Amino acid sequence: MVSVCKATGRSQMSDKSKISARGLYKIYGADPAGAVELVRSGIDKQRLMAEHHHVLALSDINLEIPTNKIFVIMGLSGSGKSTLIRHFNRIIEPTAGSIEIDGRDILTLDENELRELRRKEISMVFQRFALMPHRTTIENVAYGLNIQGILYEDARQTAERWIARVGMSGCEDYYPSQLSGGMQQRVGLARALATDADILLMDEAFSALDPLIRADMQDMLLDLQAELNKTIVFITHDLDEALKLGDGIAILRDGELVQQGDAQSIVLEPSCAYVEDFVKNINRGRVVEVGAIMSPTNGARPKVTMADDTVLEDALVELVQKKGRSATVVNSAGDEVGYVALDDVVEAIAKPAEAAN
Repeated sequence: MVSVCKATGRSQMSDKSKISARGLYKIYGADPAGAVELVRSGIDKQRLMAEHHHVLALSDINLEIPTNKIFVIMGLSGSGKSTLIRHFNRIIEPTAGSIEIDGRDILTLDENELRELRRKEISMVFQRFALMPHRTTIENVAYGLNIQGILYEDARQTAERWIARVGMSGCEDYYPSQLSGGMQQRVGLARALATDADILLMDEAFSALDPLIRADMQDMLLDLQAELNKTIVFITHDLDEALKLGDGIAILRDGELVQQGDAQSIVLEPSCAYVEDFVKNINRGRVVEVGAIMSPTNGARPKVTMADDTVLEDALVELVQKKGRSATVVNSAGDEVGYVALDDVVEAIAKPAEAAN
């Protein structure tokens, strides 16, 4: 199946947006500003490289990242996801476009203001842990507090609290070389959280871990987020991880944003063959909710009732256990909003979505 990827989903500014990127381009080469105009006129990434010797890393990214949510940016290697996240703390400078945090254009910040942004408002967790090998666990965790000028004892107490929170009590005096990969990443997460920054950037933070430890770290992150309500931007190439963690998901391909939305909309309505390839082997029963497939109320009164946010896998189990052929669907207020038949649940789990033309 052949289709052209075009960005879909919401990108409008919202009062609850924490980070906004508009018309964002990043091009590497001798004349990046001139190359932007070539891209805007329609030249693609391959021609830009072959004919003009410039690399298009990001092309016209428009993205709104909501406050106090986990927002996942995903794509294959070379898609631009790690380049994009590094724009949010200006480790990488854009060629064109704007970036706002809480409505403030961070591209206008001077050196001192940018330093304060990185110290107090944004923390980052890296794929390869990035712990300082000559510092102990507690020294690594307290590092961000030290550079903020926090008193030694206060910084140490805060560090000890976060070390305990990520399950690393007893390892305060260990050096990174004495810790496993999963333990090192817990320390990295504790270090990022210790500064109490509003924004947490996580660049492939769990991809270097083995599957069991990775799943454990994902669960811990969700538990922490339920408690802390940070704005988390999480980079991954793994759709299962994106679907598990993300309140919202953006998918990049060759530096372009091809689809954004919640997990359910991406699984049910892939924008093109590229996204369809990502979702075709996903267990839809764990993502899609009955509210997405229910029918209008038809006057019947099934003996089974379930919430509209029940995932299909749970709905199927409940219908089988209660020997029901259909269920009344209710919203969070308990109001009846439709019904769903057993056959519809089975079909929705089994039938793969097709990309939009």
